[in-house]
Amino acid sequence: MVSGIQPEASQGLRPGGLPEGIRAAIYAVAFAVALSTWFIEIRAPLWLDETVSMFLIKGGWAGIMSRQVWPDAPAYSCLLWLWTKVMGTGEFMLRISSVLPMLAAAYLLYRAARELFDQDVAVIAAIVFCLHPIIIFAAIDVRPYAFAALVINATILTLVLLRHNHSNWLAALFGFLAASIVEFQLLFAAILPALAVCFVASKIADRKTLWRQLSVALGVFVLGFLPAIPRLQYMMHTSGTHVFSEAPRLLQLVSTITVRGLVIILVVFVLVAAARRSLDLRNHEGQWTVLLCISLALVPLLILYGLSVGTSIHVFVPRYRLVAVPGIALCWGLVVSWMNSRTLRLLFCAALVVVAACVCFTAASFHRHMYSWKDALAFAEKNASVDNAPVLICSDIPEADHMRMPVGAAIEETGILPPLSYYKLTVPVAPLPRTLNEETIRAGSMFLQQQAERRFLAMAFVESYGTLDWLAKAAGASHTVHELGVFDGVKVLEFVPR
Repeated sequence: MVSGIQPEASQGLRPGGLPEGIRAAIYAVAFAVALSTWFIEIRAPLWLDETVSMFLIKGGWAGIMSRQVWPDAPAYSCLLWLWTKVMGTGEFMLRISSVLPMLAAAYLLYRAARELFDQDVAVIAAIVFCLHPIIIFAAIDVRPYAFAALVINATILTLVLLRHNHSNWLAALFGFLAASIVEFQLLFAAILPALAVCFVASKIADRKTLWRQLSVALGVFVLGFLPAIPRLQYMMHTSGTHVFSEAPRLLQLVSTITVRGLVIILVVFVLVAAARRSLDLRNHEGQWTVLLCISLALVPLLILYGLSVGTSIHVFVPRYRLVAVPGIALCWGLVVSWMNSRTLRLLFCAALVVVAACVCFTAASFHRHMYSWKDALAFAEKNASVDNAPVLICSDIPEADHMRMPVGAAIEETGILPPLSYYKLTVPVAPLPRTLNEETIRAGSMFLQQQAERRFLAMAFVESYGTLDWLAKAAGASHTVHELGVFDGVKVLEFVPR
């Protein structure tokens, strides 16, 4: 990716003093350091949503097909299931299943940027992509987002290649890849308007080719979109049941674009380039390139932000913002391309990687992938298995607040307690909703009546601590309550008969 960077005399770049081999080596090291940030938490235990992925594949192919009403992508579940058949279900190998497609996504972004900019700028754009905190998280997350990033970048590359190509086959590929984006994550449809605008803009001078390729792309897109329709219908009818975050703040929007403040380094180097008269704002890349970069970054981001601010459906969470990260990386590349000095570009890349790596390897937020139920369930298993004490668990999925609590074998089939799909309990289990509502009180009261003279445990994550308090009060007359510990935010209580 980073070898063979040649002088760009045609672009007016000033010749640098370093040999090309040394420049290429510095860029290669910078890219390797950027990639290393992905592996800080490569051995982290699975968090809640990752255990949902394991629940969806535990029944094999038949189980995946029977659970297509879930918001998750069946295509990803099939890929993950095949991976586990070959590589096993260990936490490390599960995370590698996301590292590989994300690495391919970084390469495809480089290829797209190389079609737009000089080679050193393309490398820098790929490095910015790799260093974005959202990508660092998604690169080891056992979820569809790494594959979604791969498809998004493949779509962008195909769009860029279509500028000067009249092939119907390439147009068909563009339509198929655009549909695949939605297949891996429905919310990533927010990028489709930007892709459509850029496609039309690239062909507006040749109306005949535009209508022919547009017809092919749309036809293939519609066919490729058909499998996602049942999930889309399910999401539209149950949109309120999947909300789990607060309304976003403007600072979150700014932080996504600025890569958590690293843009300060870019601003400094732009000012240095201006002071040295090495800043060339003339548009060498063309208006279409500017449109592409800005629209891919801002259109999906503003759609998600507007939807989250203007409605009760708050979807401006980091992993959904991934859809805009390739465009953000290309925007950074666009600004770097204005620096008419290869030396400044190289120094900027080195400074960016050094600062970003220092932050990633020292900041506590990068040393915790997400909270996990692993330790809490291991403790509960050891404690409860002594006398086969039942365990009452508050579900941590928002959908549980809109369900009637299952019993017996139905608990496992509904997936209301996804952590148990990977971290097993051998003792009896009973679920409760995520929040304290009428169903919580009904199911909780029934459970307390059944366990009036028996020891049991109760577990809940932070959002369900109120339910634990209610349980302690409701069982106060018949049980003595002890807090046994808090494991990564999951509190475990013991109820002992008086």
